[in-house]
Amino acid sequence: MGNPPDRDEVGRTTERELIDRARRGDRAAFAALVRAHQDEVYTLARRLVGDPHLAADVAQETLIRAWRGLPRFRGEAQLSTWLYRITVNTSWTHQKRARRHAAPSIDELHDLAAPADSSHPVFAGENLELRDRLRSALDRLSAGQRQVVVLKDIYGWSHAEISAALGISETAAKVRLHRARARLARDLERVS
Repeated sequence: MGNPPDRDEVGRTTERELIDRARRGDRAAFAALVRAHQDEVYTLARRLVGDPHLAADVAQETLIRAWRGLPRFRGEAQLSTWLYRITVNTSWTHQKRARRHAAPSIDELHDLAAPADSSHPVFAGENLELRDRLRSALDRLSAGQRQVVVLKDIYGWSHAEISAALGISETAAKVRLHRARARLARDLERVS
């Protein structure tokens, strides 16, 4: 079979031939396609996720998905367009998974609770007490309620963004937020 062609040799016709061979299970042909497109896949992943290590994971998973999905590739779009679509979907999946498993620190609430002049000793003491009360109240929320409160009230996400990130409807996100805020209010009033 010889060595697979490098990027310069993967022209429009040659790329179509490589795709056809790869669809029939030719790993060398697929490796040539990977070499031709891996930099663009990684660059797009890096722009989408921001983190170079996560981008490398996204790029690798994109190429694995491409190998598995190649028999379904109809060739109506260019291979690069198809790979970009897979990269975007894979990036979104990785980010969604990371958001679901991320547990933001309660210490981030400090900024929400800080008075304008928190350097004053009286305000600093009040701020510390409020932060502790908020931490305790948030700890008593269910994981789902806590996620919605953190995403909405700390990060400022919209209901649509929250629903997409958590894989729930916008209505469910609004209901969780309403219930979580009501519980926080009850818990904070009880401590007062």
